[in-house]
Amino acid sequence: RYAILSHRWEDDAEVTYEEMIGLMKMEGRKRDEVRDRSGYQKIIKTCKQAMKDGYEWLWIDTCCIDKRSSAELSEAINSMYRWYQDAQVCYAYLNDVESTFPTEENDETYDKSYGWPEWFMRGWTLQELVAPSQIEFFNRNWAPIGNKQHLAPLLKDITGIPCDVLRDGLAGKRLSVAQIMSWAARRQTTRVEDQAYSLMGLFGVNMPMVYGEGKKAFQRLQLKIIRRSSDHSIFAW
Repeated sequence: RYAILSHRWEDDAEVTYEEMIGLMKMEGRKRDEVRDRSGYQKIIKTCKQAMKDGYEWLWIDTCCIDKRSSAELSEAINSMYRWYQDAQVCYAYLNDVESTFPTEENDETYDKSYGWPEWFMRGWTLQELVAPSQIEFFNRNWAPIGNKQHLAPLLKDITGIPCDVLRDGLAGKRLSVAQIMSWAARRQTTRVEDQAYSLMGLFGVNMPMVYGEGKKAFQRLQLKIIRRSSDHSIFAW
């Protein structure tokens, strides 16, 4: 039994695996700098929530993957969908939501993300929304603002993902490749390769990570999907 965090990464604010395991060996000024980061506070708040909910284990991508090891990074990315699916609860932290969950588009508040919180426009958070059976949403102050089951109709309006997929997952659903691809159409990733890697779990495929290959990653993903499926709607993408 474990909890897992879904969040939008913040530039230069996150705490890495290397920094976490070396925290107590750091000299005072460096340690204070790490602890002052919003990413560190996010880890602490998530830990407190998990403990409050009775979980002994928690997984957070920023500090639980040793990215110095390409083998570990590749294994983590290929396993990510399953890890979110197997978690008892996923905490979705929306750091740009001030109070309650927004119920309509607001281009003034969320001008960089089509009128909705940025979490809904990131590539990796798509599988993190679909895979877990239970998601609890939190605002920037870590106040609970709803869960996936109750918010499903609104989440459908925001993401285009059908309510039955949001409530029950992908298993047993007859969905075209193009339909699943459409959920990712407006989403963005920092690395171009992650546009492909972040979709692997949704299509049930695996492939090695080759950062630096650029758009070839998406071509490799298409080939993997074609080998598994006779659905020609993939050619729309």
